[in-house]
Amino acid sequence: MEWAPASDTALLYQSGSAYHRARKFEGFGHIAKPMLPQFMRAHVKSNKNDAADAKAICEAVARPNMRFVPIKSVEQQAVLSLRRVRQGFVVARTASANQIQGLLVEFDLVLPTGLCALHKQLLVFLDGVGDQVSKVFRRLLEHLVELDRQVGELEVQIMQWHRSWIQSLRLEEIPGVGPLTATALITSIADAPSQHSCGGKVTLLGISKRGDV
Repeated sequence: MEWAPASDTALLYQSGSAYHRARKFEGFGHIAKPMLPQFMRAHVKSNKNDAADAKAICEAVARPNMRFVPIKSVEQQAVLSLRRVRQGFVVARTASANQIQGLLVEFDLVLPTGLCALHKQLLVFLDGVGDQVSKVFRRLLEHLVELDRQVGELEVQIMQWHRSWIQSLRLEEIPGVGPLTATALITSIADAPSQHSCGGKVTLLGISKRGDV
């Protein structure tokens, strides 16, 4: 992240710790305006270095139609981090379950999909095999159970955050939107798209995926 002073405005381009530094600049009395890197790169006149980046930021911000990134609060980033950690455990849990099912095929045992079926039938399978095979699969099962426990605990924490946010509770009232989706919208989209309605015709403005697909 680079920044260039322009009167009382701190201009930043979005990268690691951008939101943290933006909040710090605002604490010093500046107006922080994070900007996506691709909007700044087009204005770099020479080889990339700190001085060239600072000049490019000042030139880019002067454009009349420049768009900036809303600054996330500490609370938003905390819940977003919680969601990303949970997603990592979910991916690991799926990979562990797939590994177990793949290894079981080598012993002529094909299980239906789903963690509940895998857990129940794997225990039945372990009762009828030798110690060496049993030790391997029991270790894998313990790892799978631990990942499932971690996912459950994180979901409880996300639910607690969800219940403490009025905006998130309002989003949950939309059909098909649950706590996980509601908290994702609250933490990822600082400014929701505005709505323009006239004569029964509803027009919703778009949401950019740049910076957070």
